[in-house]
Amino acid sequence: MTKYARFVSLVCAGLFAGFLTSVLVLELSLRGFDSTVYTQVRLVELDSLDKLAVATLLPALIATAVLVYQTYRTDTRWSTVAALALLVFVLGLTLIVNLPINSDQLHWNAESPPSNWSDIRDRWQIAHAVRTVAAVLAFAFLALAASLPRARRTSSPNTSARRDRLRA
Repeated sequence: MTKYARFVSLVCAGLFAGFLTSVLVLELSLRGFDSTVYTQVRLVELDSLDKLAVATLLPALIATAVLVYQTYRTDTRWSTVAALALLVFVLGLTLIVNLPINSDQLHWNAESPPSNWSDIRDRWQIAHAVRTVAAVLAFAFLALAASLPRARRTSSPNTSARRDRLRA
């Protein structure tokens, strides 16, 4: 079961991180364009990209949570816990900042975007850049955990030392 959870978490977290990176590059490219072009592209982005985000982030979260549970008593647990914490952070930031802005932007008119469109764009892009970095780091932690030997931790070094002293 650990092998499958590791595979799903790696694939989905990697796809999600790559997806966010692509959107970041596109968004940064849009900074040189006016409000009409920005709004048109955002409306196209909002048509289906949220579905891709959900289809990759949720399985990554679930599989990584399963992986944390399954690797709790191994040497790879800290990498998987860090990955899960970062993915939860990404989800929280998305729910608090990006999705409300997305919802508002769905109602924008490309011919007459709001007067503060660039402030809203900047807020969305900053939150998106932060969550992109977090998602890439989560993927890196999962890749690190997958490459580490999976030694089970039977006891702490202090317990072993105490056991040895008691035998003497």
